[in-house]
Amino acid sequence: MLGIKIIKVIAVFSVLIFSILMLKTISQYTSFDKNIGFLAFKQQVVGNPYWMTFFYIHIFSITLCLLAGLTQFSNRFLAENRDLHKIIGKIYIYNILIINVPACFVLGLFSNGGLIGITGFLIQDVLWAYFTVAAVLSIKKGNIIRHSNYMMLSYAVTTTAITFRIIKIFLYNETQHDYQLFYGLNVWAALLINLCIAYVMIRKNTGLPGKINGRKKNTKTEK
Repeated sequence: MLGIKIIKVIAVFSVLIFSILMLKTISQYTSFDKNIGFLAFKQQVVGNPYWMTFFYIHIFSITLCLLAGLTQFSNRFLAENRDLHKIIGKIYIYNILIINVPACFVLGLFSNGGLIGITGFLIQDVLWAYFTVAAVLSIKKGNIIRHSNYMMLSYAVTTTAITFRIIKIFLYNETQHDYQLFYGLNVWAALLINLCIAYVMIRKNTGLPGKINGRKKNTKTEK
């Protein structure tokens, strides 16, 4: 259990740091200049008003999604703030299902990385929606363990953007790597790494190797 706690601390710290860095990066887009940052590499689509709309929707909402998800895995926070947990959980879920899943689907169709990158982003988007919906349905049925596990998987997909940037910072070398190929493979690497970490945490927490669904807790003993 100590190993899981260490992983959680490292994960929380990483998300906080990169969320702050993302806020700094996102702030440059408030000028709505179409030739700055990431947009400088997407000149073939910046003239598309639909793509640009979904781009701004995504970048201005994803940090809230990252920060909202952080509070959902603290047992102490859950025990002391059940009502707040539900409110933040709803913000996280609505943010994903209503805002970011549709936005990222459109953005994924025009992703860098060629077919590898596009396929990776679209699969991420489908898994993101599936895990989040499964988490909602699980808690509606009263299965807290299953809900927690699916939320962990959902958040694993949410944080692929962070893992993607970490890999790029430490491994990408523009003189040695083909940018499009590296980008596409990085999309897959970030997803697989995050899902593997979530799997390990689920396995340790539930004691059910390879399974998502745990037993339904007795609600009488929880009161």
